[in-house]
Amino acid sequence: MKRSTTVPITALAPVSWGTTYAVTTVFLPPDRPLFTALLRALPAGLLLLALTRVLPRGGWWWRSAVLGALNIGAFFPLLFVSAYRLPGGMAAVVGSVQPLFVVGLSALLLGQRPARRTLGTGVAAALGVSLVVLQGTGTLDVVGVLAAVAATASMAAGTVLTKRWGRPDGVGPLALTGWQLTAGGLLIAPLALLAEGAPPALDARAAGGYLYLALANTAVAYWLWFRGIGRLTATQVAFLGPLSPLTAAVVGWAALGQALTPVQVAGMALAFGATLAGQLGGGRNQPFSSTEKNARKDSMDLMDLRLRR
Repeated sequence: MKRSTTVPITALAPVSWGTTYAVTTVFLPPDRPLFTALLRALPAGLLLLALTRVLPRGGWWWRSAVLGALNIGAFFPLLFVSAYRLPGGMAAVVGSVQPLFVVGLSALLLGQRPARRTLGTGVAAALGVSLVVLQGTGTLDVVGVLAAVAATASMAAGTVLTKRWGRPDGVGPLALTGWQLTAGGLLIAPLALLAEGAPPALDARAAGGYLYLALANTAVAYWLWFRGIGRLTATQVAFLGPLSPLTAAVVGWAALGQALTPVQVAGMALAFGATLAGQLGGGRNQPFSSTEKNARKDSMDLMDLRLRR
């Protein structure tokens, strides 16, 4: 498929994630973030496993566990902790620097030397998101800030490692998505049980909300995301991330009656422009020299060997 089509299709993933706040607020029981994370990940993963009927083989067992932990199992709980402990949209602001994390990790793991334009675009995207979601001031919780940074770093590392490791021969992105969602969901399950106890009773409204989150918001969205990682550079995919808080702001305005100020509109324009610029410049990161690339490859091969042991 052409890159011109791959980019907007991949962008549907963060757009879908941007509806999570509205769905959670309107349809789901309050104060059950880990249970919500569990129902997003595990049923979707098991469904994809049933559809593809493909299980990991060899080293892909531990690779799937690592990717599932980074992209799902650690990311979801850390994200909810930061959202509950930080004021306003601070968690989204910290998350908006993910392209810069990806740029740094791509240099380390993929041998891509970032261009100045890419770094500037990443800063512009974070600034634009800040103008959209950051309202007022408040005392910043240290645990919340650390959780937000860890969540951002976890997703960034998962994105770059997904790009580095690719997929086994004959395995499509749907199966890879199922492996990661299942692994991540199994990691979240004991945390949800210990922290929140037994699952709450669900009415038809809540069941519909969880069904949407599990299918469209997670199974389909993460499949599109990992599919995009396989066809675009890691940096290009990361620069689609700011579409999530932008979508949340638009949905809040259109469906929940939340006002948008001129400053927020300007921030949306800036962040969206940075997202577009990230697609134009994301594939132009300069490669390292062959000596540098070989040194990094040897280092990662050694890391892979240690993890297998």
